[in-house]
Amino acid sequence: MIFWTGFLIGFFGSIHCVGMCGPIVIMLPSKKQQKGLSYFVGRLLYNSGRIFTYTFMGVITGVIGESLSLGGFQQTTSIAMGVLIISAILLPKKIRTGISNIKVLNSVTNSLKTKFQRHFNNASNKSLFTIGVLNGFLPCGFVYFGLAGSIATGSIQSSAVYMLLFGIGTTPILIATSYSGKIINIGLRRRLNRLIPAGMVIVAFIFILRGLSLGIPYISPKSKVLKTINHIEKEGNETKCH
Repeated sequence: MIFWTGFLIGFFGSIHCVGMCGPIVIMLPSKKQQKGLSYFVGRLLYNSGRIFTYTFMGVITGVIGESLSLGGFQQTTSIAMGVLIISAILLPKKIRTGISNIKVLNSVTNSLKTKFQRHFNNASNKSLFTIGVLNGFLPCGFVYFGLAGSIATGSIQSSAVYMLLFGIGTTPILIATSYSGKIINIGLRRRLNRLIPAGMVIVAFIFILRGLSLGIPYISPKSKVLKTINHIEKEGNETKCH
């Protein structure tokens, strides 16, 4: 269950972030004007580049998550990530805007945009994939949400899979945007954006429930530590009976 929250964060995030990535998608170079097979392959390569970057980021955060898990903090980490997501959603818009305007993030964005320009005049498959890879590094709040969730998975492999699903979740709307040739209109985006906080709160509660280890299948299974303790207690009781 925890893995699919990555897909959900990616999907909800793509609705919100299409304003940033939409222009890039629409301006992607193509060998032909008609939107045939080569056009689709090009867009698929671009999105594959983004997914590659997100998966790579998942490997990095997975190192942190695995270290916390080995230290016995996986359940605490899961609760903390859920609380962090809810806290970020409740932050006033002015503060969120201020965070996004941090000079370091702006310099990263400007540097990446400069690198984009080197590939936008080239419609080769390599350039389209590279544009996607670079796009994946653009500062984005929902990517950070995804990375927070990936830490809670507790292993490098699980974290990578989590971010892979995150990237797949962002893909449908961006491909639709590339084919429509226009970004989702502001009115529709505003209506969809109202649903995002509710969806993110649900995802956050899933993390919190998972960390509480309530024994609910798929949603809040017992942790390995609790299972081990219960097993030891069970064996102890059986020994006493004999």
